[in-house]
Amino acid sequence: MKLPDKTLNIPDAIAAIPDGATVLVGGFGVPGTPFTLLNELARQGQRDLVLVKNDANEAGMGIDHLIGNGQVRKLIVTHLGLNANAIAAMNSGALEVEFCAQGILAERIRAGGAGLGAILTDIGIDTELANGKQLVEMNGSAMLVEPALRADVALIHAAIADPFGNLGYAATARNFNPLMAMAATRVIVEAEALVPLGGLAPEAVETTGAFVDHVVELTEISQEYGIVRR
Repeated sequence: MKLPDKTLNIPDAIAAIPDGATVLVGGFGVPGTPFTLLNELARQGQRDLVLVKNDANEAGMGIDHLIGNGQVRKLIVTHLGLNANAIAAMNSGALEVEFCAQGILAERIRAGGAGLGAILTDIGIDTELANGKQLVEMNGSAMLVEPALRADVALIHAAIADPFGNLGYAATARNFNPLMAMAATRVIVEAEALVPLGGLAPEAVETTGAFVDHVVELTEISQEYGIVRR
């Protein structure tokens, strides 16, 4: 059986994202963030987006471009501390923000990828993180019900890919990317290097191409990627 070639140009890949989409965005600060895909999304201008990301990047890079354009309705995030623009948008009411403990965010995404409806945890009980969420009793202890997270689209950064979408990541740039690739209906990957099918050793594949819909090769690494230059 011949595996399909999923390579696509960046504009066409991003054009598949509709207004109102929920989008998982990989990355932890700079490492693993798909800056080129985000810049194209900012250029195309899709509106009313819900973004799920570990952080809001810094001012002038990454998802800050989308926030500044008014493209983001809601952000589900662990912190905003490095982005004064995102904090100002939240405080003014222009941006709805849902905060989530970092480990819980990762587990909610993992649960979404595994087909679960929610996870139970005692983390966040009696704090603002529990506001509006259901509490249940489990083995005599109170547990907070954290709904699983799935999305319409995931935007992923990989160090290396083949045309089918098998992916490898560079060290800590792996972070949220493998989980997010499992938890979205459409997965769009930007790769620093594209190798022929078979060019990735089986043990080097950290996300299988079964989860990937589109692969775009980066022709240049901009200054935003500075930390991952090798």
